[in-house]
Amino acid sequence: MVRKTALERILSELVERLKSALADQLVTVILYGSAAVGDWNKDNSDLNVLCALDRISPQELIKAEPVVSWWRKPGRPPLLLLTAEEVRTSTDCFAIEFHDMKKFRRVLFGPDLIEDLTVDNTFYRAQVEHELRSKQIRLRQKAAEVLSKPERLLQLLVDSISTFSVLGRHALLLSGDEARWTKAEVVAGLEAALGRPLSAFNEILAVRESGKQPGGAAITSLLERYLVETDALVRFVDALAK
Repeated sequence: MVRKTALERILSELVERLKSALADQLVTVILYGSAAVGDWNKDNSDLNVLCALDRISPQELIKAEPVVSWWRKPGRPPLLLLTAEEVRTSTDCFAIEFHDMKKFRRVLFGPDLIEDLTVDNTFYRAQVEHELRSKQIRLRQKAAEVLSKPERLLQLLVDSISTFSVLGRHALLLSGDEARWTKAEVVAGLEAALGRPLSAFNEILAVRESGKQPGGAAITSLLERYLVETDALVRFVDALAK
């Protein structure tokens, strides 16, 4: 008998809870992001799950509340709750997410609503730049709160690297580069595209994998270099054809 991994147990329980709570209103459950690619770290990676329903009224939300509360309790990101119709009509608003789903996903329950979906790229570049600038501003704001607390500052950097890697992958796709999935591959691709090393990105990835922490002064220097590198990424996307 093959034993399920912790990830598989979590996903199986999620599906069973959703089926029990929502019954025939549940259309499909799809895992996407790093866990679907196999580049998942239980301590630092998110679990991104799309749940499509026939309709989403207050009644469905009331039924889903216990499942959502259970799912969110350990700090997981919110479930992406959409109707099946919204999945078909929201690809212009959520081009980043649907690009990722199109490339790699795992259907945990129900039909694959993504397979025949055409992603509308009308606002794709603008969305990537908007997300990059927003996350860069947020990084600065949060860093200003913890500059005197090295451990919290380092955790902030580690927590942010996944998001910047995802957005970096979409920057590469926008530039015509091939799809890359692991964070290390994305950073290597960005180094080639930007024509510069991304030493801070690589160091933060190494900390994320090993848990080994540099000294306090080194963390401040790491933040300084990281901000320079995220700014270079923003300028790269801003310069792409609009």
